[in-house]
Amino acid sequence: MNLAWYMARRLYSHGGDVKRVSRPAIRIAIVGVSLGVAVMIIAVCVVLGFKQEVQNKVMGMGGHIQVLNYDYQLDMEQHPIVVDDSLMNKLRTVDGVSHVQRFCSQPGMLKTEDSFQGVVLKGVGPDYDLSFLQEHLLEGELMPFSDSANTQRIVVSRKLAKQLKLSVGSKVYAYFFDGNVRARRFTVSGIYATHMSEFDKTIIFTDTYTTHKLTGFEDDQFSGAELLLNDLERLDEVSAEVAVRVNHDIDHYGANYTSPTIKELYRGIFSWLTLLDTNVWVILCLMISVAAFTMISGLLIIILERTQFIGTMKALGATNGRLRHLFLYFASFIILKGIVWGNIIGIGIVVLQYFTGIVHLDAETYYVDSVPVSLAWLFIVLINVGTLFVSFLVLVLPSYLVSRIHPAKSIRFE
Repeated sequence: MNLAWYMARRLYSHGGDVKRVSRPAIRIAIVGVSLGVAVMIIAVCVVLGFKQEVQNKVMGMGGHIQVLNYDYQLDMEQHPIVVDDSLMNKLRTVDGVSHVQRFCSQPGMLKTEDSFQGVVLKGVGPDYDLSFLQEHLLEGELMPFSDSANTQRIVVSRKLAKQLKLSVGSKVYAYFFDGNVRARRFTVSGIYATHMSEFDKTIIFTDTYTTHKLTGFEDDQFSGAELLLNDLERLDEVSAEVAVRVNHDIDHYGANYTSPTIKELYRGIFSWLTLLDTNVWVILCLMISVAAFTMISGLLIIILERTQFIGTMKALGATNGRLRHLFLYFASFIILKGIVWGNIIGIGIVVLQYFTGIVHLDAETYYVDSVPVSLAWLFIVLINVGTLFVSFLVLVLPSYLVSRIHPAKSIRFE
């Protein structure tokens, strides 16, 4: 058996020789490590959960990749493209694409007796994946979205419903301006809420038949197509393949195709999410520094309080190297205990929030109504390994204090 490990274990488990300082120092070191680990786990899980939640909402409203008219990116005006069965089949066969859906949008205004609001009427058809909208539906129902009949029904956000004092079943007039003013009367079929103000304050859903009539597009023309992927990690790879297949093609009306990703269409949101990574790194560095500082101070106190023990061991023939190993083993027990408690606290809080959503947020400010968390086990393991490695590494230099202790002086040390 490793003698240094055995003696370190005996010293750690036996507190009879500790009179005043050592045991409190050990407790402080354990608390420092455990709090550091807990904070790091919570910070990483919250930031990853928040990024994932916001990304899912943005992509749920706009797909992962959009095929649009190239001119749309220049002036953000209505420019249709042909999205016929031939193009749909070409997009469906791209490796990594799970679903392709058409959409047709038209800007306008909703008006009631007391208020009005500019909106974008997004027309979708039977091929549209409604799972995201259904998940965020609060009231009412999603009517069958038709591409061959006018349902005269819309789905609006809770933000718009509150502003215009609408409820399920309410009648509301919509006005559209394209040289002439055209009015349509709709019935509110459902109310949704994504808490993403960029979408909730403007986008309302109806059938493509209605938007086609409003825009004056030909039967095979749409505002664009949205592509959903099997794996978001392959976004750049799939986007490159889509670009090869459709970019710079010209339809029979003379429109040029382009295929921006959702990250390119909403750069501001995704740039902001990227900045959150910086905050996480700052927290990780601070917490590891706190854990390392408490361990260094704790180890120095432990070594100084056991000066007589060190002197006696040296008199019996123990080398500086073996005594250094002894105290490093001693410190590793403290670190491991702190890491265990840190995991219990950190993972416990994350799991509690994951299943209960007990900590709430202002959805208007943070886009979510409760703190989102992601149980990122890989990152949790990396935090534990990193904390253990850094804490042990910074203790190597303080352990050399053992070599400064002389047997003759230390045995008489009080």
